[in-house]
Amino acid sequence: MTKLATADQTQAAVVFARENQGRFVEELKALLRIPSVSTDPEHVGDVRKAAEFVAAELRRIGLENVRLVETSTEEEVIADAAGNARMVPARIGHPLVYGDWLHASGAPTVLCYGHYDVQPAEPLDEWKSPPFEPTERDGNIYARGAVDDKGQMWMHVKALEALMVAGGGTLPVNVRVIVEGEEEVGGEGIAAFVREHGDQLKADVALVSDTEMFAPDLPTLCVGLRGMIYTEIEARGARTDLHSGLFGGAAPNPFVALVQVIAQLKDAEGKILIPGFYDGVATPTDAELKAWKALPFDEEHYRETEVGSVSLTGEAGYSVLERLWARPTLDVHGMPGGFIGAGAKTVIPAKAVAKVSMRLVPDMTPTESFAKYKAYVESLCPKGIVLEVRLIHSGDPIVVSTDNKFVQAATEAMHEVFGKDTVFVRGGGSIPIVGDFVRELKIPTVMMGFGLPDDNLHAPNEKFHLANFYRGIESIIRFFGGVGA
Repeated sequence: MTKLATADQTQAAVVFARENQGRFVEELKALLRIPSVSTDPEHVGDVRKAAEFVAAELRRIGLENVRLVETSTEEEVIADAAGNARMVPARIGHPLVYGDWLHASGAPTVLCYGHYDVQPAEPLDEWKSPPFEPTERDGNIYARGAVDDKGQMWMHVKALEALMVAGGGTLPVNVRVIVEGEEEVGGEGIAAFVREHGDQLKADVALVSDTEMFAPDLPTLCVGLRGMIYTEIEARGARTDLHSGLFGGAAPNPFVALVQVIAQLKDAEGKILIPGFYDGVATPTDAELKAWKALPFDEEHYRETEVGSVSLTGEAGYSVLERLWARPTLDVHGMPGGFIGAGAKTVIPAKAVAKVSMRLVPDMTPTESFAKYKAYVESLCPKGIVLEVRLIHSGDPIVVSTDNKFVQAATEAMHEVFGKDTVFVRGGGSIPIVGDFVRELKIPTVMMGFGLPDDNLHAPNEKFHLANFYRGIESIIRFFGGVGA
């Protein structure tokens, strides 16, 4: 296809997308109504329903070889109630959705990634409208998954549809689409698929829209992500729960033990106290630090509007953006166990669990970081307590070079839509699959997201600004056109 023909197709696709904005939003609402909460066993059917919804749309718009890819892992032998041995999958995972269109001779291949699973919606009483009944207010669409990642994944699908229609059933680039249902629970299934079947995802570049813009109306490319290790610390004391009046003062309390351990993981200034934890931390370049200082960032506005706390915390000697993007963190997310009902119950629990995660930065590795953390936690074990430290899931930190033609195509596409130069930032979050693409497929990833800092992803009243949904579709159309040309 000539550059002129590609430009004509791109422009016709943009016109089609603008004419069909209303339909695109209604389709997104239908997907958002499916409570595809991947961490909740009660929603297994809903997660599969969402996968089937995405697959059906990929088929409708003209992609080929569309299928669900099951992610159950190798089988293991168990005994049933009668004592008979049988083989069962060691892990029942949520399906991947795959589709492709590979007829653009001589053009690059783009691997489009997204996820259709969502976080739990709790606490439900803090939502202004039901989390799985998408509602439009003030130019936004509110629902769980609106921006993370159903809305942004849907931008890819609609950009491909617009280009298909404009091209009479053809695309300016070769495309593979892979959409997972386990991103919110670690992405174990897709990681295994990439490792074992990377040939089925062969591409020149990956496109991920699961990040955010630095500020409204400011086109942004994310070029770095923190990695992650998510863990559980289980503390066990007595054989069974005990009456605190009869046994208090003699029996060990697992909750108290966890508090004592956790209190020694960080100091009052936010420094992580795990020996050697900072050994692998790479310092951002001077050019990066200079660029971050030039960003339109108001620390007081961030504290009051986005965080909502009386003050910000973190390591001394580093700016807020450095602490968010280029420094490791350690956080406690919950301590399930014991009695949490109404009223009083004087029980010393037999066990308690703390969920603890760490964000990692280049050049830290999950394996080494977890080993240091585990050894340190075990060294802090209080008397009378047995500790077990478990790794739940992990992901590598990543920095993407901006010196490639795909990043250039993305910046040009967004400039055409927004009329402004693109800024390069890092993200504080983790998208484990990006590291898998780099490590296993040896391809760069363009992280072109259109969320906003106040979109409340993972929190009540999650939203997606509809203007960004539309501009995201147009930017992706132009990106495909630029790569094809």
